[in-house]
Amino acid sequence: MIAGRRWRLVVAVDGKVVRGARLADGRQVHLLSAYEVSTGIVLAQVQTAAKSNEIPAFTALLRLVAAVWGSQEGVLVVADALHAQTGHADLLAAGGGQLMVAVKANQPTLFAPLKALPWAQVPVGAQNRESGHGRTETRTVKALTLQTPGGLGFPHAEQAVRITRTRTVKGKTSRETAYLTVSLPAGQAQPADLGTWARSEWHIENRLHHVRDVTLREDAHQARTGNGPAVFATLHNAAIRCHRIDGATNIAEATRRANHRPRELIDAVTT
Repeated sequence: MIAGRRWRLVVAVDGKVVRGARLADGRQVHLLSAYEVSTGIVLAQVQTAAKSNEIPAFTALLRLVAAVWGSQEGVLVVADALHAQTGHADLLAAGGGQLMVAVKANQPTLFAPLKALPWAQVPVGAQNRESGHGRTETRTVKALTLQTPGGLGFPHAEQAVRITRTRTVKGKTSRETAYLTVSLPAGQAQPADLGTWARSEWHIENRLHHVRDVTLREDAHQARTGNGPAVFATLHNAAIRCHRIDGATNIAEATRRANHRPRELIDAVTT
């Protein structure tokens, strides 16, 4: 815990379809996961019937996270625009948690006033530049304290955030702007923090979902019985967690090592 800050756990929430699996009625299996960003560990996972059911599944997922953590106190949830729901914000606030959520144009009552804030007058709070693989990306973060918490019409919102991503690939430059709200005040969430947390979704997509799909071939799994798809996904999460705890950064390499030296893995799990 950092002195003066109430949050202690940053959790990215995101959904994933297990594309090869089907329920008994033919529907695809959709899983909603809570991913602890600093360790790369999945704290909880719930199964939903379809993408539209991810919203009510959030409550069940948060209860599981609270059970693992001991409470919602000190938990910061970072989620995509699907979860810009007043109920989610109220639920977290009631338990002492915090919410950072993206807002998109298809949510006009929140997006329009967020975009209309005087961003030109707000100084750059943080800027990060990365280069590699023929690509250069600059991320510029601006944050604005709302005069009245929830003043955008979204409960408990303390700050509005604008992140501009400028990418140059093979001489072609593109720019993308993202808007977010966060329930933490500026004293507990500086622009550099906000920029880091906003990338949490990138972590869950690349360090979890991509690994499950590409390395563990989860999308090729065709389980159709009961909770089979969710059970296999949980086993995949457990395997990734074990390798991460063991210090592995390349899960494919760690998996090959485990296949050749199963005794080491058994000892790690049982001792």
